[in-house]
Amino acid sequence: MAIVLGGCDPRPLVLNLPFGEDPQSVNSPYEESSPNLGGRYVVYVSDRGGYRQIYAFDVVDRRPLPLPGLNRSDTVVADPAISEDGRYVVFTGSRQGRSDIYLYDRTFQSTRPLTDRLRATVRNPTLSANGDRIAFEVNVGGQWDIAVYDRNGNPLPIPTNPR
Repeated sequence: MAIVLGGCDPRPLVLNLPFGEDPQSVNSPYEESSPNLGGRYVVYVSDRGGYRQIYAFDVVDRRPLPLPGLNRSDTVVADPAISEDGRYVVFTGSRQGRSDIYLYDRTFQSTRPLTDRLRATVRNPTLSANGDRIAFEVNVGGQWDIAVYDRNGNPLPIPTNPR
């Protein structure tokens, strides 16, 4: 996996990230997917541990970020995103055939569902730079829409007729 960073300079910066089977490497002989860049951090899914897990890497210090308590063998994870300060990771998780959006807090090493009261299929979460708002796709009755929640799991109003 190579990461391309852009900014005010018209030439992008390409980061060649480490390759190997050890936990210090971003790239491995296994599948790495769904990369998402938040500030200096990249978060992605890999199946290198025998099941799909979320990994995070600090591209400035070139080291992995510890995510204790995040990955569970009974949860299929997808679509991670990370806040710019690296504190929050949001992702889609599927347990027992039901998908939910989960928020992981690195400071408290805890994961909690944000959409467990929502009777719908959810996917593709993203979060604001400071991690206080989470947007995701939601399917109720065959119609895909966008929902926005705060990090406590409360839906935020979205204007239906923005001006």
